[in-house]
Amino acid sequence: MVGRIITSLDCVAEGAEWLAAREPAFARALPVVGPLPLRREPDGFAALLRAIVGQQVSVASARAIWARLEGAGLTGAEAMARASDADLRAAGLSRQKARYGRALAQAGIDFNALRDIPDAEVVRTLVAVPGIGVWTAEIYAMFALGRADVFAPGDLALQEAARMLFDLPARPTDKALRAMAEAWSPWRSVAARVLWAYYRVAREREGVI
Repeated sequence: MVGRIITSLDCVAEGAEWLAAREPAFARALPVVGPLPLRREPDGFAALLRAIVGQQVSVASARAIWARLEGAGLTGAEAMARASDADLRAAGLSRQKARYGRALAQAGIDFNALRDIPDAEVVRTLVAVPGIGVWTAEIYAMFALGRADVFAPGDLALQEAARMLFDLPARPTDKALRAMAEAWSPWRSVAARVLWAYYRVAREREGVI
């Protein structure tokens, strides 16, 4: 069963209100972070390829590589499957990411079907593709599919934000944060938005890295 889909800023605001009413830490954070972003993007092959491109590089580098891929017409599945190593190197992809991009292009994922299956099944389908881990699959479910109740506890910024906001003695592990986030269902994706926003504010004010 597919749960609530976030389609507008009104959905995000509804989730934030629900969280603030049930968790004092979120109630404290929301006035500090201001309006939360929608953060929706089109689903499909390009969204996942962009996620692969962005792995372990800076935002600026990822944008530059993506721009080169777009300029070369290599952001579609068929073009990626046909591209030579030289083409992909010229666009800035490492050998490993070129392999991942081709694997994604050849995986035969039915992106339209992903819209209609449960969150856990979306993640299972995507992590079967080389180069796509749980974090990437969860981010895709959150922002490309708009799932309201998905969380990405492996995200270091979420872990650090949770440490600060909840005054934890140390940054929670992936497993600990996943368990902690169960209390934020059915709006875990909005909880993630709050924590990311809180992390950015704290980093700017206190120099937190």
